[in-house]
Amino acid sequence: MLITSLQNPGVKLARSLRKRKVRDESGLSLIEGYRAVSRGLECGLSFKVCYYAPELFLGKNEPDLLNKLSASGADVLETTADVLAKIAYRDRPEGILALAYTIKHEFKDMPVNPQGLYLVAESIEKPGNLGSILRSADAVGADGVIVCQKRTDIYNPNVITASTGALFSMNLAECTEQEALEWIRSNSLKILAATPEAETLYTDVDMTQGVVVIVGAEQYGLSEFWKQHADITVRIPMLGYIDSLNVATAATVILYDAVRQRGGTVEQN
Repeated sequence: MLITSLQNPGVKLARSLRKRKVRDESGLSLIEGYRAVSRGLECGLSFKVCYYAPELFLGKNEPDLLNKLSASGADVLETTADVLAKIAYRDRPEGILALAYTIKHEFKDMPVNPQGLYLVAESIEKPGNLGSILRSADAVGADGVIVCQKRTDIYNPNVITASTGALFSMNLAECTEQEALEWIRSNSLKILAATPEAETLYTDVDMTQGVVVIVGAEQYGLSEFWKQHADITVRIPMLGYIDSLNVATAATVILYDAVRQRGGTVEQN
């Protein structure tokens, strides 16, 4: 049955998932686009329903993805292009939009690697930045990302989009800063905190052993908590007029130098 009305109960639910309160209450998240939905499915995400409009497809692989979603137990429902465009949060919808069940991310699911590379993202406010951090962490093969003192929902649609689906593949934990510190200390990992006030350049620090890179909020930077508990603080040189980098860019620069120091790879369990 083709869905043509925005008054359809399922469509109304999908539109309401733009609000964090509804996501929290329903336990559902909104995932849009072929790449994000397919990666979610590959990583074991459980889908409730998928809406699609063939006129908006960008490639030829969408029907196969829809078949896989149906086989996984999701309802697969066709809508008009107009209806899908109205419920989509992207300016240029790709013809596929799904509702998936969210997952709680706890330390019990975080792998412990004594030689690992981890990242703590503290108080990140902008969903796009958090998504980009997850994408970079996945790109370097990091062992995990810890989101503490969170100010944005990791299932915000813009986090999912910016991460290009890395949210579903990355080992994650959400916690307070104290819980993060206790986990780090209990696993004998070194804390490397990035802050513009540091004297040491990030390239002058050994990151070949087990290390946790800490990056802070966009507006105020790293908190005093992490500055006080860091084993070492580092800075990225700023040679122009601007005195700081975007937090996702800063995280990416440091993570890739860790990979460089390790010979171009991250040893994982």
